[in-house]
Amino acid sequence: MRALKILVVAMGVMIVAGTVALVVVLVQRAGRGGGAPLPPMSLDLPAGSRILGIAAAEGRFAVLVQRPDGDRIVFLDAKTGRPVGEVIPGASVPVR
Repeated sequence: MRALKILVVAMGVMIVAGTVALVVVLVQRAGRGGGAPLPPMSLDLPAGSRILGIAAAEGRFAVLVQRPDGDRIVFLDAKTGRPVGEVIPGASVPVR
């Protein structure tokens, strides 16, 4: 009976230690932040343009721009800040 008590106490200590280690790892990973700061970015936009929104996804930024000639979504590379693509909502694109 004594061996069973020792075994139960040891397993209880292991469960507590494992839970504490898991919490420590989760807090460390959550506290890392985004890493390196973003490079300075600039968009060459015509006069009268406005940035309506920004979203990040998979190493890129999507910037919703309202321009005098229509709205656009400009995609920027997060590492370099350079435009990598553009979408014009409502524009018809031939399907190939």
